[in-house]
Amino acid sequence: MKRRTFITLLGGAAAWPLAARAQQPMPVIGFLNAQSPDGFTEQLRGFRQGLKEAGYVEGENVVIEYRSAENIMDRLPALAAELVRRQVAVIATVGGPPAVVAPT
Repeated sequence: MKRRTFITLLGGAAAWPLAARAQQPMPVIGFLNAQSPDGFTEQLRGFRQGLKEAGYVEGENVVIEYRSAENIMDRLPALAAELVRRQVAVIATVGGPPAVVAPT
């Protein structure tokens, strides 16, 4: 085997773990809230901090899909159904019962 061929093969083998990791999809979290986004800034900051402490950083190893009903409770069921269709791994809610009990 020629030296150049060996180096090329070696370089390709070293890249396999990176390629495999790059192709793994990131988990997706659905974040559903009844309020307008301006109304839950602090809760969202705490949510992201909790994820970070658990080893998840948005955009690096987890995706967060945000949905807000903008204080219109009738929108919650459609928003929850949208997240379910998106096949998120989990749906997180804050702010009390309305978002939690949204029928889908």
